[in-house]
Amino acid sequence: MSKDQFKPLSFEQSSLSKEEWRELKKLSNPKKIQDFLNSLKFNFEKKGETHKSVRETLRTRTAHCFEGGLLAAAALWIAGRRPLILDLKTVRPDFDHIVALFQDLETGTWGAISKTNHAVLRYREPIYRDIQELVMSYFHEYFLFSGKKTLRSFSEPFDLSKIMPNHTQKNGGGVNWLTTEENLAPLVHVIDLSLHTRIVTPKQVKKFRLADKIEIQAGKLTEYK
Repeated sequence: MSKDQFKPLSFEQSSLSKEEWRELKKLSNPKKIQDFLNSLKFNFEKKGETHKSVRETLRTRTAHCFEGGLLAAAALWIAGRRPLILDLKTVRPDFDHIVALFQDLETGTWGAISKTNHAVLRYREPIYRDIQELVMSYFHEYFLFSGKKTLRSFSEPFDLSKIMPNHTQKNGGGVNWLTTEENLAPLVHVIDLSLHTRIVTPKQVKKFRLADKIEIQAGKLTEYK
């Protein structure tokens, strides 16, 4: 068995419509999933903070990192891969970032699918030997416009298959993250409070150099206005 093989999520289990299922089923590998996420406009949350289900993301054709991560995880699960998301935690006023994780089916090395509006914090090829090595590839991209580097820790991979769509459970707010119309803020809260691994010490932070001006300028590039 390949390292990332997993029992696929069936149409009947998902509670998705046939059209929704078919659309996700077409996203049969991480490259196709990433291309699809890139085609969605960025969700600027103009009417207030949102944490949409996969169904609502498909309906609105907009997503931010959490919503893109859920959709990517759903497509991976349908394709027979474990639906894993990962939280990258920062210091305020910066924002955390969510990515979907996947493994190369032959080598078991790790990659990431990411929805972002910026030129950085994007897709990662599955070349990383473990999760921490993958996380560290984001470190130098993660900074404020002041140049301050902000990435501090990362969560354990969060397995969304443990929140089965047709079962009420405590984690995730007891709602179907694939199809609910409710705000999935409770699921975000669970992920935020889950075990995180620190990647830098306070002593190291004091020695950090600011990002260069040209890096900051590049970081201001956006895909959607």
